[in-house]
Amino acid sequence: MQTHIVPVGFDYDRMIAPLIRDQFDVDRVILLEGTVGSEANVEYSRNIARKLEQDFRNLLGAETVRERLTDVYDYDAAFERAFDLINAELDRDGAGDGSTGSGEGADGDDAPDEREVWVNLCSMPRPVSFAFATAAHSIMVERQDDRDRIHTYYTAPEKYLETELAEELRANRDLLRELAAGATAPGGTAGDADGDVDPDRVAERLESTTDLLAEFDERGTTIGAKRIGDSHVIELPVASFQSVKPFEELVLFTLGEHGEFESVSELAETLAADLNEEYTDSFRSKVIYNVDRLGPGGKGYIEREERGKSYRTTLSRIGELWVRAHAGEDHELA
Repeated sequence: MQTHIVPVGFDYDRMIAPLIRDQFDVDRVILLEGTVGSEANVEYSRNIARKLEQDFRNLLGAETVRERLTDVYDYDAAFERAFDLINAELDRDGAGDGSTGSGEGADGDDAPDEREVWVNLCSMPRPVSFAFATAAHSIMVERQDDRDRIHTYYTAPEKYLETELAEELRANRDLLRELAAGATAPGGTAGDADGDVDPDRVAERLESTTDLLAEFDERGTTIGAKRIGDSHVIELPVASFQSVKPFEELVLFTLGEHGEFESVSELAETLAADLNEEYTDSFRSKVIYNVDRLGPGGKGYIEREERGKSYRTTLSRIGELWVRAHAGEDHELA
């Protein structure tokens, strides 16, 4: 059984064609629609999602649902949504609950196939694609037994329409130039079989087409750098290659709750109080050891900034995302 998670942008073929051509066994599809951007862009993407919803059902017989991402430039929210979504799909139909998922069951019957989750990274703005890829990678690290059931994939297009659209614009520009030249020639008129064409309208369309082509030739398919929040840059953190131990979880959640600590000793005192343990040199050493494992030289979930003889301790970006993605879960000290 396969669930395909498909963030929808402006592509249609790359969302469904490879699954049909390679004969994927798709039984469930989750289409994610963005709601940020110009009204025309949002509506265009929504129309693509509607067509995909219909064709996934009709052509592949897949159960198809549509969900919305409030802000396609909010990397943190996209990571959290991806983390929850992938985990939930892995656990559908009893998968991931400790059953073997393959081979024979307790009564000798074949166990049901475990669900695989495939994440399409072809479309949607890059923050969403990278967030879903990083979340999938993080879950692979945490759920080692399930890593073979998690897949991220990309499909290359056979051709890009931007260059063909540009060539069509060039042909239209040349035609408009001919019409404009005919209208301004002595005794000439810009017209067709049904009557004259307004020369001012021809000149206006010629100017706008020429300007658009000039921008395309100079800048490519995009213009400018959009400001998102208080910056023009969205950091894309890298997931850790190691799972988090129970006591390390407590350290991360304590940092997530308090924001920062001026020293590791202050962090250790807070942890001891939260756990109703005596604050001893041994407990402090245990905290220091775990902070080192979570720090830049280890798993990368914690940042430490030297302040005199102490180290200001905070969560890194990937640490913040880890805490956000795991919020609400039950955590016990092993």
